[in-house]
Amino acid sequence: MREFARFLGRSPDTASVEDLRRYQLHLVDHGTSPVSLNHTITGLKFFFEVTLERPELMTRMHPVRMPRTLPVVLSPDEV
Repeated sequence: MREFARFLGRSPDTASVEDLRRYQLHLVDHGTSPVSLNHTITGLKFFFEVTLERPELMTRMHPVRMPRTLPVVLSPDEV
C-alpha cells in the first residue's frame, strides 16, 4: 500500500479504477515479476474489498497467469 500511495501521490482510499489500471501498467513497465505482481494485486484486493468495502474498484484487476513448466526428468545415468 505504501508503494501504491507513493505512486498516486495521495491517500490510496481516494483511488479510482483508472488509478489502479495505471499502477498495474506501471509495475509491468518497470519489470515487476509475475509473482510480485500477483502479490501486489492480492494486497490491493484485500484493501479495497475488505478494508474499504469498495469491491467495484477491483473488478478489472486480474492475477497474471504464470506459465507452468514440466520438471526435468533425469535419465538413469544422470541419477
